[in-house]
Amino acid sequence: MHARLFPRKNHFRYGIYYLALPLSKLENIPIAHNTAGMMSFHDRDHGYGTKGTLESWAKAILEGHNIHLDGEIILVCMPRILGYVFNPVSFWLCHDRDGALKAVLCEVHNTFGEKHTYLCVHEDGRTITSADTMTAQKIFHVSPFLKREGHYEFRFDCTDADFKVWIDFFDADNKKQLLTSLTGAYRPMTKAACRNMFWKYPLVTLKAIVLIHYQAVRLVLKGIRYIPKPPQKPQRVSTTANLTKM
Repeated sequence: MHARLFPRKNHFRYGIYYLALPLSKLENIPIAHNTAGMMSFHDRDHGYGTKGTLESWAKAILEGHNIHLDGEIILVCMPRILGYVFNPVSFWLCHDRDGALKAVLCEVHNTFGEKHTYLCVHEDGRTITSADTMTAQKIFHVSPFLKREGHYEFRFDCTDADFKVWIDFFDADNKKQLLTSLTGAYRPMTKAACRNMFWKYPLVTLKAIVLIHYQAVRLVLKGIRYIPKPPQKPQRVSTTANLTKM
């Protein structure tokens, strides 16, 4: 769900699905892994790309911020469909040994081929709960209809049954301008379930990029000004906590 509040209202809600992949179990997923397939997952679409492992990428960021976790990391992302994928945002859920959620990496891609990662973590290392609101300065240009100046507020409600994320954007004057959410229930990832999703939401990744451009046309027709992309800032990881930046 996206809801733009001003200068013109615009709202949409779409059905979609994501994969939730424990990094320790990637070799056992019931879809093509690093090979071609109707539905597939490729390591190179995330993290370092072709360098290192997904786990090493995530842990390098965590340890670079003095966060040392020894639990499961679950990557929540869209699959490749017929070889194509575009992930506006992927979520890396980082747990401790007891299964408590301690950090979330929000890996954001824009349509200009750039990437930035927001590290959501409490400065004191406590567990992230549904009652927490975590704030991060926006430093990455995503939509050409929103200025880069402002901040995000993140909320996570991630249990064994459900995945719920809310990300709201506030402009430079601290006015809430955009509300977004991604919510859903976990289902066992079987070959039958993957086939069902493939046909229930056909060409889902192509649908995502087409709808992004469709909504952009709607915004133009509503008279919202296009903002040219500024040069990307050199900082590739930023955090909600007052920790040393990478």
